[in-house]
Amino acid sequence: MSLMKRGGVYWSYVYVDNVRYQQSTGTANRKKAEDIEENFKEELNLKQHALPQFNPDMTFGELSARFIANAGPRPYHLDRLKPLLPYFSEMPIGRITKGMIREYRLARHEAKTLSEATVNRDIECLRHILYWAVDEGLLAANPLARLRLERERRKRRSVMSMEEELVLLAHAKGHLQKLIVTALHTGMRRGELLAQRWEDIDFPWKLIVVTHSKTPEGECREIPLTKKLSEMFSADKKDEGLIFTYEKQPIHSIKTAWKTAITKSNIRPYRFHDLRHTFNTRLMEAGVMQEIRKALMGHSSGEDVHATYTHVELPHKREAIRKLDVWMEEQLQAQRKKQSADREEQSATAAQEGGKD
Repeated sequence: MSLMKRGGVYWSYVYVDNVRYQQSTGTANRKKAEDIEENFKEELNLKQHALPQFNPDMTFGELSARFIANAGPRPYHLDRLKPLLPYFSEMPIGRITKGMIREYRLARHEAKTLSEATVNRDIECLRHILYWAVDEGLLAANPLARLRLERERRKRRSVMSMEEELVLLAHAKGHLQKLIVTALHTGMRRGELLAQRWEDIDFPWKLIVVTHSKTPEGECREIPLTKKLSEMFSADKKDEGLIFTYEKQPIHSIKTAWKTAITKSNIRPYRFHDLRHTFNTRLMEAGVMQEIRKALMGHSSGEDVHATYTHVELPHKREAIRKLDVWMEEQLQAQRKKQSADREEQSATAAQEGGKD
């Protein structure tokens, strides 16, 4: 018998896998106690088989905590949760509507001057987490499934010239110089660079393997080393550990060093991410096809961010980097000739002014 009366009320005793669970039914009525016991058994069965429990009343704050603990979120998701949580934290996930998204967008714009693209990224993150809630059985459907995002204006992406690169490197600190050169010769993101280890470089094959990427397409991609990059890494070669460090310690931020270098070099105000755009543009100038550029940079294939990634064979990547090497050498030679001509012109002008005196 699983129901026993103690202290005037019925208690339920249920065995699951030889483990006894007990719970007071809180009633002296046998019929009600049996109904409560059935619910108790059902709860235990759900827990035993790890079945998801439909829970639209869960707050977005609770859902976010579960998402962070169990979904393996990327830094991108954690960053986007910073503005989302203060606004939606206490909101039951089953009550989030498209109307609330319009209100959130207005609130974001009123609080700070932002582009539509920035707010769109917030909403995409929110929608992603709600899709995860559907997969977990917490929601029946995603209320933002067919939400249309605001149209984004295309921005002109800054591309660094060879002349600006040389000036910037001349004013950058040693650890930043290496990061700049690697970014310009691989197109890797800042986070990818700071996570790279010496074990990820295959010196015999002259390859660097990206192991910590922002996107699934970029994870474990192989990038052939340019001649300059191969020489730079070979000069500092180590058996293990992080490639980029400052005073033998991991680098967590380059914001101050980057800002200082930009200011001292007196060039246009670039972002570090613009080095990635510069790499892509230089590949294009060197005649490298779009699919190969995407493969080197870890982009998804096609306009759809969920499109299947097209595999590009290593020989095609090597040929692309060879073309980039040739293009950069030609640009460097042209820059040196220009500098030489400028110096000769300045010397001639100075001589003429001296003769007049």
